[in-house]
Amino acid sequence: MKRLLVLAASLPLCLAATAAMSQEAEAEEPAATWEIDGFIAGLTDYRFRGISLSDKDPAVQAELSVAHDSGLYGAVWASNTALTSSAADDLEVDLTLGYAADVGNVSLDFGGVYYLYPGNSDFNYVEVFGSVGTAVGPGTLTLGAAYAPSQDNLGDDDNIYVYVSGEMPIGESPLSVHATFGIEDGAFGDSKRDWLIGASYDIGSGFSATLDYVDTARSGSSLGKATAVFSITKSF
Repeated sequence: MKRLLVLAASLPLCLAATAAMSQEAEAEEPAATWEIDGFIAGLTDYRFRGISLSDKDPAVQAELSVAHDSGLYGAVWASNTALTSSAADDLEVDLTLGYAADVGNVSLDFGGVYYLYPGNSDFNYVEVFGSVGTAVGPGTLTLGAAYAPSQDNLGDDDNIYVYVSGEMPIGESPLSVHATFGIEDGAFGDSKRDWLIGASYDIGSGFSATLDYVDTARSGSSLGKATAVFSITKSF
């Protein structure tokens, strides 16, 4: 009888200890987090898939992105452009919403972009994208595609862009090399091809310098001729 009384008396203490341990375990679980990143860059030319959108003039670009640890992310990117002769049209703003995740050794990234031109809404259009990447030794290899469905601002035509890109660090040095090859067909190109080969140097304190050779195979436009593009980027 005494044993039963002792057990009955100790039961509330056990329940209280169990509840305290449960609360402590819950408190130790990491809360969902958000990460904010950004950069600002100065470039000698704004090349988009091999074509100059700044009329071969220098450009200043900036981005602010927010990512959740679930993989969801959003970004606002902006650059000066020279798509028309009017200075009021010289701005592009890209609004991106996507999802990125690692599945084993494979990195997945997909979402959509709204290309917005505040000075001329006739240029606005929407595009969806997706890519698959994997590690190749110390470097990475990515295969991706972007598709813009038929829209009024694309002349009721669609557009497809497929590319492969890679990046490789040079040993333990702050230097890395990268390359991209893409094929585009539709509203923005007729079997157009573009390629980029370059190197980046991590200066430190969030600064990096990049030198790229950019070229295209596209007839009828001088904006896709071969050039070297130099840029300085500050990340934060």
